[in-house]
Amino acid sequence: MKKELTIEAATDNIETVTDFVLSELEKHNCPPKAQTQIAIVIDELFGNIARYAYTPDMGDATVQLEIEDDPLSVIITFIDNGKPFNPLEHKNPDVTAPAEERGIGGLGIYLVKKTMNMVEYEYKDGQNVLSVKKDIGAKP
Repeated sequence: MKKELTIEAATDNIETVTDFVLSELEKHNCPPKAQTQIAIVIDELFGNIARYAYTPDMGDATVQLEIEDDPLSVIITFIDNGKPFNPLEHKNPDVTAPAEERGIGGLGIYLVKKTMNMVEYEYKDGQNVLSVKKDIGAKP
């Protein structure tokens, strides 16, 4: 099953994108913990597109949702025509250091990498394409 939503890349639309994904996951009895992790990932990734991809202009982003059965997993792909940016090239923050000694930023992408089973990025045909996959488990 594959669904797609194209929407203006604005922070005001994070909730719309989250609802789009979670409403489908609920139909597949996705556990609450996985839904929470996925909502955080959407907030981080779509939020980054909204804040940085087109600045100072505005543009659209496409969110593709694919749900695979048995074992249940979800693949979410974020596509934008903004500035090329590969978040996976950035070094993970030192999470063992005290907060006041850490630089600003980078924690969100680190959380995405830690909670998802797969994170892939490519710049293709003038588009940033970032895909994440979460393995949820066997169908209940």
